[in-house]
Amino acid sequence: MNRFAREKKRHSLLRQIVSTAVIFCCAAFLLLYGAGAVSESANTEQAESLQTALTRSAVQCYATEGAWPESLEYLCEHYGISWDSSKYVVDYEILGSNLMPTITVIPLS
Repeated sequence: MNRFAREKKRHSLLRQIVSTAVIFCCAAFLLLYGAGAVSESANTEQAESLQTALTRSAVQCYATEGAWPESLEYLCEHYGISWDSSKYVVDYEILGSNLMPTITVIPLS
């Protein structure tokens, strides 16, 4: 028997396959988790952007017409605001004729 020769391992191929599969599964999990986090971040950014656009349009209406928009439909028709109603619910609440309306954007997903 040669002292310097290595013994062949019987299960080395199986270990390599299992370790490769585990590494692949971990990488796939991290990729999917990252994609979900990016998607969630994008939805939040879109909701904030919609709220900002609605608020700015209401302020522009007040500045040009001298009155706050009487409804959300008026704001959409005259100031070009649109959104995907399957993704967001917009609550437009008028507090008084001289007060800025409360605008709330609620993401559905």
